[in-house]
Parts: sequence; structure tokens; C-alpha cells
Amino acid sequence: MREMHKIAALGLALTATPVLAEDYETPDHRAAADAVTGFMAAIASDDKTELANHMVPEGLIFVHNQMDPANPRVDIVPVAQHLERWAARTGDYAETMSYDHVLVSGDMAQVWGPYSFTYNGALTHCGVNSISLVRGDDGAWKVGNTSFTMVAPDRCYEVGATWIDHHDH
Repeated sequence: MREMHKIAALGLALTATPVLAEDYETPDHRAAADAVTGFMAAIASDDKTELANHMVPEGLIFVHNQMDPANPRVDIVPVAQHLERWAARTGDYAETMSYDHVLVSGDMAQVWGPYSFTYNGALTHCGVNSISLVRGDDGAWKVGNTSFTMVAPDRCYEVGATWIDHHDH
């Protein structure tokens, strides 16, 4: 069984430039995808308080770290702690995600797809994002929990980040 680690802050900040599907099944599917786009834009924002507007503070972030395949682990990051430490973010982070699956059932939604991540312009890892959304009484979708895998750059194509040239890594 994988060892699970609870850590106080997410070691990697996330930002994203989504690669969106052209059509969504319903307006709710579009709204859920748009909420993830807003979440990703907030991560990239210089306004360090904006991210809190897109997340449920009681949520959790699960980092399925497979950078060392011989020693995979899962780190658990409480969103409230992550948001408190967000102000310490430095560097230039960028993430590209493909929204391969957008599912909605009532006030619950899931956006799933591969991503690539760079820090100061260098590809650091790729993986798959799984973002769970909750629609509040005001009708707005917020990120309730998020999970993502992390693999080394030479495995980007393997996890679906096909926009990365897998021959370069």
C-alpha cells in the first residue's frame, strides 16, 4: 500500500492554460469547465487572495507523487493551509490541461484530464488532474477537492500530455 503523507503546504504551485473541448453536453457541463478555468486563472494570478474565491476551504488536495516509480506516495494538503501559504509563492509557474472528461450530476461535477507543468519555463512534470466541484446555494461552482498524479517529464506522453514532444525527454 502506498504511504500517505499529510503535508502543510503544496510544494508546487499550480497554474493552467486549459485546452478545452469545443462542445459540452449541457450548460452545466460548460459551467463546471468554466469554473475550472477560473480556478486555473486564479492560480496564475498575481492576486494571491483570488484562489480562495475558487476553493472550498474545508477541501483537500491529494498529490499522487510518482516521480520516483519505486517509491510512489500520496501527500495530503488541506486547502485552508495551502491558501494560507499561497502568499509565499515565487517563480513562474505554468500548467496546461486538457479537459478530457467533464461530468455533472446535480450539484456535483468532475473535470478530469492530463496536464503538463513548467517552472520558470522548464518542464518539471506531467500527470492527470481530477478536480471535484461543488455547486453552492448561489449557483457558483467551487473546487471541493483536487487530486493529481505527478510523473517525470519522460512520461508526459504516456499520461496523455500529448502536446509534449516525448522524443525530447
